[in-house]
Amino acid sequence: MTATAKLHVYPALAGLGLIAALAAKRPELAALAAPFAVLVAAGLALARRPDLRFFVDLDRERQVEGRHIGLEVEVAATRAVERLELLVALPEGLVSEEPHLRLVRLATGERRVIELPLRCELWGGYEVGELVWRARDPLGLVSFEAEAGAPRQVKVYPRGEALRRLLHPLETQAFSGNQVARTRGEGIEFADLRPFTPGDRVRRVNWRATARRNALWVNEAHPERNSDVVLFLDTFAEARRADVGTLDLAVRAAGALASYYLQEKDRVGLVSFGGVLNWLTASSGVVQLYRIVDSLIDAEITLSYAWKDLDIIPRRTLPPRALVLALSPLLDQRAVRSLLDLRARGFDLAVIEVSPVPFVEAGETETRQLAYRIWSMRREALRTRFAALGVPIVEWREGTPVEAVMEEVRRFRRHARVLRA
Repeated sequence: MTATAKLHVYPALAGLGLIAALAAKRPELAALAAPFAVLVAAGLALARRPDLRFFVDLDRERQVEGRHIGLEVEVAATRAVERLELLVALPEGLVSEEPHLRLVRLATGERRVIELPLRCELWGGYEVGELVWRARDPLGLVSFEAEAGAPRQVKVYPRGEALRRLLHPLETQAFSGNQVARTRGEGIEFADLRPFTPGDRVRRVNWRATARRNALWVNEAHPERNSDVVLFLDTFAEARRADVGTLDLAVRAAGALASYYLQEKDRVGLVSFGGVLNWLTASSGVVQLYRIVDSLIDAEITLSYAWKDLDIIPRRTLPPRALVLALSPLLDQRAVRSLLDLRARGFDLAVIEVSPVPFVEAGETETRQLAYRIWSMRREALRTRFAALGVPIVEWREGTPVEAVMEEVRRFRRHARVLRA
């Protein structure tokens, strides 16, 4: 820790007095400046660089958006410090509810603990713990300034909604879960009755049906299976204003969806498709939830002019019969082409359009208003194109619950099934 020493007003006054005495050839001016010079000499002789030690600690390194974390700064002084100004540097997204500039006095060998509660305003990864301090000598002539503290990593997770019911994939996998499969097998969900055949278990005999028909009849059931869900996050482009953007909304929705499907014992994967490609293969459990949320925190819009398609995505990240939930503002043609390619390859695809319309103003001039109307018509034509291919697509705007959006997707699926019949 290297401190920078700075002199204050008294040395300047003494120097000005001496210069004035020499310039005017008036010794009385030098006599007036003499007390200041003596004061400066005494102050410089007494001034000693403070010997301080700082220790920074956090009560937790992970927190949910909107909640608090506690920051503790412990200061230890080998020699007494009459006036110590301590400033905790905070990044954007973390807000202190108390003044983070503190003024303390430390005796010789004293330790002082300063507690600072921080509110997590915005999801993301932050570094907290950098300090800036300034100490003055007893006469106030010299001050020492330096930086201290080691940065600590803090991850703020996006706040998701509490979801009760969402979209289920059309096909299930072979492992046990909470989804009722359309096939018949061992399970608890009743499917149908059929005559007894050799090899059937006695516990599956429906005795009421057997008594009515004077023949053995057994119950058939739907097995409980799990499903694969892949969250497809578009990070090519976003619409944004000062406080929030479409990527923020998509990340919050993706976190809520991942939490719900993992609670249902499904396998969930993540593909962040944009200027930088990130992916997580489908898996289940609490560990997978933390992996997904940590990847969502790192999601950002990266400018890239390179053309990208599905060929750069590893095949294992898109398992067969998986439900692909795409969260995209549909602003970049590379993302649109990739989603259409997913549908052409036979994936069970649903698109949640994180609408950029609330972030765009129509403009005041006729030319801008005309451009806005053309842009809106093109977006409507794009939705019609997805719907014609049998892809459920729902426009989601800020303030609308995610569960309501997924209900629109389910309604589209029911309608589409009737059309195919």
